[in-house]
Amino acid sequence: MGSLFGGKLSRVAEVTLLDPWEEHVAAMQRDGLHLTEIDGHEEVIPVTATTDPDAVPEVNLAIIFVKSHATRQASEWAARFLAADGLALTLQNGVGNVETMAEVLGEHRVVAGVTSHGATLLGPGRVRHAGRGPTYIAIRPKVAKGLAAVVDTFEQAGFEVHLSTDLDSLVWGKLIINVGINALTAILRVPNGQLVKIPAASELMAQVVDEAVAVCRAKGIELPYDDPLGRVREVARATATNRASMLQDVLRGAPTEIGVINEAIVREGERLGVETPVNRVIVTIIRAIEGSYPVRVS
Repeated sequence: MGSLFGGKLSRVAEVTLLDPWEEHVAAMQRDGLHLTEIDGHEEVIPVTATTDPDAVPEVNLAIIFVKSHATRQASEWAARFLAADGLALTLQNGVGNVETMAEVLGEHRVVAGVTSHGATLLGPGRVRHAGRGPTYIAIRPKVAKGLAAVVDTFEQAGFEVHLSTDLDSLVWGKLIINVGINALTAILRVPNGQLVKIPAASELMAQVVDEAVAVCRAKGIELPYDDPLGRVREVARATATNRASMLQDVLRGAPTEIGVINEAIVREGERLGVETPVNRVIVTIIRAIEGSYPVRVS
């Protein structure tokens, strides 16, 4: 996702892609970013990329797209080059990233948002744009001027962007979608669209989403759509060929973000007295999959 957004933004602004994956950075430095669009068209975008945070010039906007377990590290890197009046924007999955970023960068410099875009990493220097949709950014008076410039730049790069005053609605609205898609694709090892084609998978989706919505209601959060399950299914269809981030993690034997997605629903359910048995089982299965990485039969 960082490569997708960074590549498209590089067409209209000065952008530096910072990534610790040396092979990915080397490929982009050598050959540019190879971006395959949704319609199959491939474009090579010249980008500036580095693995060294000290090589990044001072910036007015730092976009954090790392996995949740790397949010603190990314925030500490961003602190080295983010201007004093700059903004750090998270478009990550899950909950808790804003709080971690604020601890490092200061609450006044952190902005949260959600995006419906999907991307699949095909290999070093190669990314497929696997789903398109609006991006929402939470606005508050003190950062309104800075965000106006961000929105303008994003729109020039081809992203549909909207501002919202309800951060909880944005974050939990995206969380519900991730709850209904990510872990199930990782367990079943299928792209997003199969979840609405396989009847039993569709039923599991409905169950985990229903539990998550019950937690939202108990928290008093108004979701940004009237039909949560319908919205999840709509996103799954719109990103039908995409390999969700958690599926990509499982396929390469990497830590997942289950702790800030389905497990966040379980934790909040416990705190509020809302039963979440299906999400609890999903979390346990993903944890078991992670634990099986060293002994997995190929």
